[in-house]
Amino acid sequence: MAQGFNTRAIHAGQATDPTTGAVVPPIYLSSTFEQQVAGEPLAGFEYSRCDNPTRTALQQNLASLEGGVLAYSFASGMAAEDAFFRAVLQPGDHIVLGNDAYGGAYRAIEQVYGPWGVTNTCIDFTDLSHVEEVISSTKPRVVRIETPTNPLMTIVDIEGVSAIAHQHGALVLVDNTFATPALQRPFELGADVVLHSTTKYLGGHSDVVGGAIVVTDAELAEKIAQIQNWMGAISSPFDAYMTMRGIKTLGVRMERHSSNAQALAEAIEGHKAVERVLYPGLPSHPGHEVATRQMSLFGGMMSVQLAGGEKAATALTTRTSVFTLAPSLGGVESLIEHPGLMTHHSVEGTALEVPANLVRLSVGIEDIDDLIPDLVQALDSLL
Repeated sequence: MAQGFNTRAIHAGQATDPTTGAVVPPIYLSSTFEQQVAGEPLAGFEYSRCDNPTRTALQQNLASLEGGVLAYSFASGMAAEDAFFRAVLQPGDHIVLGNDAYGGAYRAIEQVYGPWGVTNTCIDFTDLSHVEEVISSTKPRVVRIETPTNPLMTIVDIEGVSAIAHQHGALVLVDNTFATPALQRPFELGADVVLHSTTKYLGGHSDVVGGAIVVTDAELAEKIAQIQNWMGAISSPFDAYMTMRGIKTLGVRMERHSSNAQALAEAIEGHKAVERVLYPGLPSHPGHEVATRQMSLFGGMMSVQLAGGEKAATALTTRTSVFTLAPSLGGVESLIEHPGLMTHHSVEGTALEVPANLVRLSVGIEDIDDLIPDLVQALDSLL
C-alpha cells in the first residue's frame, strides 16, 4: 500500500543504519571511498562530488515527495535551475517565463544565457489565449512557471499552460518553492520538471542553503546528473542532512504556515493603510479559483500593497517586532521585506520590476494571536 505524504517525508530514502542500528542515518562527510578492486567502488560511491550517501538519501526523499523518478540536490536553488538549463538549452533556444518571475531567475536567463544566444519572452500566464499565441509563435524549448509567484503571488494554471506548452514541444519547469509538494503536485498537473529552493520551506528553519531539481524522464535525468557531477555545484553532506531534518516536519509546518497566513490576510484586508492584500486564499484574489483547484492549502507567503506608496512600505518593514526585517522566506519565523529594495532590486527598470509600495511577508508558525496584533499596530502607525 502506498504510504502517505508525512510518512514518506520522515522515512523515504532514510533506512535505519545497518551498521549501528541508528534510527537517523549518519552524515557521510568522507570525500572519497575505498575500492577493493580498481574501478569497482564497494557500494557505488567513489568521490563525493560524483555522489555521496547523505546526498543520495535526500535526493530519494525529494523524488518520493514530488512523485518524480529522480531528484538532484544542489548548493542553492539558482545552482539547481542553472544545471537544468545547461542540460537542455543550446544557442538559439527560447524560454517563456512569467512577467513576475523571481528576479534572480530572470537575471540569469537575461544576463547569463542571453549572451550565449538564448532568448526569452516574459508574459502574463493568467491569460491562456495569450499564452497560446506566444508559445505557438516563439516555439520555446522551456516554459518556466512559478506559482504562486514571488512576490506578486500570481497563480498560474499549471495544467492549462502545460497542455499548451506540450502541444508545441516545450518542456515545462515549475518552481514549486512557495507551495512545496505538501500543498501542490506539479507532475500530477502536467509539469515535466520541478524546481525548489530547498533553502525555503523544505529546510524550513533558515539555517541551510540548497536547491533541487526533480524529473520524471530518465534521459533528462541523466543529462542533469552529468551537469551535477561535471560542474560540481552540489549540496554538502551536512547541508543535505539539515534539509532532510527539516523535511520531516514539512507537512505539519505547511498546515500552520497556511492557517496563520489565511487568518492574517483576512485580518488586514480591510485596513485603511492597505491598498491590496495579495494572498491566494482570499476570495478577492484573482487566482483564488485556480489555486483552490490545484493547491490543498494556500501557503505561508503573502504580499501587501500600501496606500501610502513606497514611503509607507519601507516604514512598515521597520515597525514590527515579531516579524523580522530580512530577505529569504519559508522559515519557522515570520519575516518582512521590501522586494523593490531587497530581493528584487536587480530587476528594477525591467518588465519584472515590482511595485514600490509592495511589502512581502513570510508568515511563520508563531502564535497567530501574536502575529496579527504585531502587523496591525505597524499598519496603524502609518495612518
